[in-house]
Amino acid sequence: MQEAFILTISDNAKLIPLVFDSPHSSRYCPPDMQAVAPEAALMSGWDAYVDELWSGAVQHGATLLAARVHRCYIDFNRSRSDIDPELLDQPWPEPIKVSEKSKAGMGLIRRYALPAVPMYDRKLGIAEVQQRIERYYDPYHAELQRLINAAHARFGRSWHIDCHSMKSVGNAMNIDNGARRPDFVLGDRDGSAADPVFTAWVAQQLRGMGYVVKINDPYRGAELVRAYSDPQRGRYSMQIEINRALYMNEQSLERSAGFATLQQHLTQLAQAMSRYIIDQLN
Repeated sequence: MQEAFILTISDNAKLIPLVFDSPHSSRYCPPDMQAVAPEAALMSGWDAYVDELWSGAVQHGATLLAARVHRCYIDFNRSRSDIDPELLDQPWPEPIKVSEKSKAGMGLIRRYALPAVPMYDRKLGIAEVQQRIERYYDPYHAELQRLINAAHARFGRSWHIDCHSMKSVGNAMNIDNGARRPDFVLGDRDGSAADPVFTAWVAQQLRGMGYVVKINDPYRGAELVRAYSDPQRGRYSMQIEINRALYMNEQSLERSAGFATLQQHLTQLAQAMSRYIIDQLN
C-alpha cells in the first residue's frame, strides 16, 4: 500500500485535464510523531472530510489525490526547505528558507498545534525530519507533479484544484485573527497561479448556489498552488478553502446536516468545471 497518498481515478474513459488534491484531509498521526499537543488541538488543523466532499469530482472525469498523514506530522502545502530551526536539535544540513508560516509555528513541520499550544516537548532530530520528507512529502509531490504533467502533455493545458477547509473564525496564528470568514475563499495568488477569468467563473458558480465567496482574502494559495502553476504555459492552479461551519460541528468534529448538501453542490461544481474545461479545449 502506498503510504503517502490515496489516488482516485475516474472510470470515465474521456478523462479531462482536471486534478484535485487534498493535502490536509488525513487525521492519521504516525506513532513516531510523539506529540504532546492535545488531540483536540491537533484535530483543529485537520481539513475534516475535504476529500469526501470532493469525491464526486471523479464521476466527471477528474482525478483526486489525497494525503494519508496528518498535516501536523508534515505539511504537504509548505516548501520542502521551509524548515523551522527552532524545532531541531542540530542545524539542518541543507539550505533552508524560513517563511512567515514557520515563524508562526506552521512550517513544514509544525511547532504549534494552536496558538501557545506546542506540538512537542523536545527537539526533533535531523534523521526523523528527513524520514518524514522522504517517506511522505516527496512521494506526494512527485505523484501530484506526475498527474499534472501527464494531463498537460495530453491536452496542452491543465487545471489543478488544491482543496482545503478553514475555521469559521481566524485565530492568532492567522492573518485574520478574530474575523468571521466567508463560505469559500478562492486563492490564485492574485492572478499569478490561474487565469483570473477562471477564478471569477468559479466564484460566480458558487455565488449562484447561494454562497458568500472571497478571492485571495485571507488565503492567496500556498506552496501547492505556487509550485504547480504556470499560466503562461497553460498550467492553472487554484486553492479552494471551505468554511467548516457549512458542513460540520467544529467542536465535536461530526458532520452536520449541511454535509450532504455541500457535497452535492461541490459535485455539481466539478461537473461544471469539466464542461468549462472541455469548452476551453475545443
